[in-house]
Amino acid sequence: MRLDIRGKGGFVITEAIRNYLDKKLRKIDKVFQQELDAYIVCKVYREGTKVEITIPIKFITMRAEVQDKDLYAAIDRAVDKLEAQIRKNKYKMNRSLQERVGLKNAFESEYLDIDELQRELISPVKTKKIKLEILSLDEAITQMELLGHDFFIYKNDDNLLSVLYLRDDGKYGLIETE
Repeated sequence: MRLDIRGKGGFVITEAIRNYLDKKLRKIDKVFQQELDAYIVCKVYREGTKVEITIPIKFITMRAEVQDKDLYAAIDRAVDKLEAQIRKNKYKMNRSLQERVGLKNAFESEYLDIDELQRELISPVKTKKIKLEILSLDEAITQMELLGHDFFIYKNDDNLLSVLYLRDDGKYGLIETE
């Protein structure tokens, strides 16, 4: 696995940190047949450190972001999140994207136990149909707050699908379609 490790906010990447990341990410690297690139950003804050790991693969991107007082604990938790994403989604990725070039056999066959993966596959526990209203951003925020949800789907003033969501920092995020 090729690592691109960067420090932000005055954070200096030492050889020990680089070696630790390399060792931890080998677990993920051996699951895939192709050589992966991992982009790691380590940031320092007053309350601790934040580790962001992004691994792009054809047609998908795996990402984990963890904040902890201890850098090594943050690295461990971020790698654990990535492993959980792989366990949860590798059956789906091989099954639904197998026709796309490059993902047909993305995973090493020894890591692809179909019976185990089908047991781990999570199916929706509830299905809901909604009628999308044309709303302004302010109206959508109000509606989301009234419902007590952390996301809200609506049509914007241009009649395009938009997703409003509550970020971890308490601010709002907006995803707009074209």
